[in-house]
Amino acid sequence: MASKSRKGFENYLVLNRLSPKTQKAYIRAVAGLARHFKQSPDKLSDEQIQQYLVYLIRHRKLQRSSCNVAFCGLHCFFTKFLKREKTKFCIPPRPRSRKLPEILSQAEVKNLIDTCKDQRDRALLMLTYGSGLRVSEVVKLKPHHIETDCMLVRVEQAKGRKDRYTLLSKIALDQLRIYWNKFKPDQWLFYGLHKEYPLAVATAQKIYYRAKKAAGITKGKGIHCLRHCFATHLLEQGIDQRQILFSLNDN
Repeated sequence: MASKSRKGFENYLVLNRLSPKTQKAYIRAVAGLARHFKQSPDKLSDEQIQQYLVYLIRHRKLQRSSCNVAFCGLHCFFTKFLKREKTKFCIPPRPRSRKLPEILSQAEVKNLIDTCKDQRDRALLMLTYGSGLRVSEVVKLKPHHIETDCMLVRVEQAKGRKDRYTLLSKIALDQLRIYWNKFKPDQWLFYGLHKEYPLAVATAQKIYYRAKKAAGITKGKGIHCLRHCFATHLLEQGIDQRQILFSLNDN
């Protein structure tokens, strides 16, 4: 992508307040198109763009989700940024198929957390489960987000750039207090190698996988499983569904 065109598109994405992750994905999509044809993307036809999308599916064999991101990035660049009136490139719609997530029992979750030897790992997994947090949310928490007076966790600028409150369980709070007294976090509740940086999402995932392996649990892909467990276990306890949706920010 030509530097002038790239800079203009970058500024457009920033001004429209797209998340940093989305900005990178969209710029990568347009840059990939430009590299493929060795030509500035603004000079490409809809037919060439369609050929590129077919190439991603047939030859690169990208997952459907990756193709969707590429399509959205290209659509944003040509339709919204360049204001090309009509675009005729597309990807075929995916047939709807829903797979139910694998859920751990309450006993399995307890066993998973109990296997953690490190107090930070134990607190992180307990808070993720006890508050139904996304991994991207738990690693961005700051100490003041834990509001003990009302037993809530404040999540700022979560998915969809929304703020919300979710539940804070007593057992999670107990684990956090033990963790706090030992590690004394400062800017970030869970920090990385240095206290001024938050814990990486990949590190949080490794903590979950390590605990799962130690507990001998084979189901439940990824730390996001704990978010599903949070909702399911509250339903089993008879908690009102609207309160659960409010905590999850899925309403």
